[in-house]
Amino acid sequence: MAPSLEAVQLTKNFGSFTAVSGLDLKVQGTKCVGFLGPNGAGKTTTMKMFTGLIAATSGSALINGVDVSKDKKSALASCATLIETPEIYSSLTPKEALSMICEIRGVPKAERGKRIDEALGLVKMTEWENKRVGSFSKGMKQRVNVASTLLSDPEVIILDEPSTGLDPRGMSEVRSIVKSLSDRLVFMSSHLLAEVTEVCQEVALVDHGKLLVYDTLENVTARFSGGGGSVQVGFSRMVDEETASKVSKLQGVQGVTRSNDRHLIVRFDPKAVSQDKLFEGVAGLKAGAVSFEQASGLEDAYLSLIKETL
Repeated sequence: MAPSLEAVQLTKNFGSFTAVSGLDLKVQGTKCVGFLGPNGAGKTTTMKMFTGLIAATSGSALINGVDVSKDKKSALASCATLIETPEIYSSLTPKEALSMICEIRGVPKAERGKRIDEALGLVKMTEWENKRVGSFSKGMKQRVNVASTLLSDPEVIILDEPSTGLDPRGMSEVRSIVKSLSDRLVFMSSHLLAEVTEVCQEVALVDHGKLLVYDTLENVTARFSGGGGSVQVGFSRMVDEETASKVSKLQGVQGVTRSNDRHLIVRFDPKAVSQDKLFEGVAGLKAGAVSFEQASGLEDAYLSLIKETL
């Protein structure tokens, strides 16, 4: 049977606030599915309900057809997760940390050494397997965290923004690891649209806790790019709310969102403003813009679907 994740009218309320609202989503097969949405859209909350870290208010989260709330052990037996950025005991080496996880996960003793060696090799951490984690960079720690998801040979892997906070090299390495997992179902949240374009075959987009679309990357791009234009603007420093607001008010701009801390995706109406005039407008803000390039089709579709701008 093909691995699967399914949400059936999945809902989570925190008091009067609804983080996830009647989510219906089923992903099945060996592939990577990008789980997209703006900050506060309900992505991490959904993943925590799939992993049993928080209980749903109503509805069901199923892994390989097993309801997590009714039989967590069976549901998670073939699933591995990396939610947010877990910390590793600084006094441990990668081998020691992963050995502890193998024991918790019930990996047979005779197989632990081989599983650990394979996982560390895949994330390119073999050279540091006996070094103390406390001396590692954030990127190195994250590679060990990713390795931990592979120890039990899972059919389903849930990753919550696995490259967040990493430098460009670390981000590239994490992407390479995710792409190598093509024989499993990988469900990965991200706010980096270029990352999703590179590693995912399908995308599910949520906003305000509701599913907007789930389809192949190609179909989403074709259906929702909207015939407008979009560009990615890079800045020399972190983009603050004031800068984003000023960009959103330029002539012809229809929507603005972040692709990361130093880049904005700007959707504009080509009939109202040419790309060179838009460039002049952004440069005129004197906000530290250093690059200006055509955005991808997914970025264009994302802005078309996410109606609220910054």
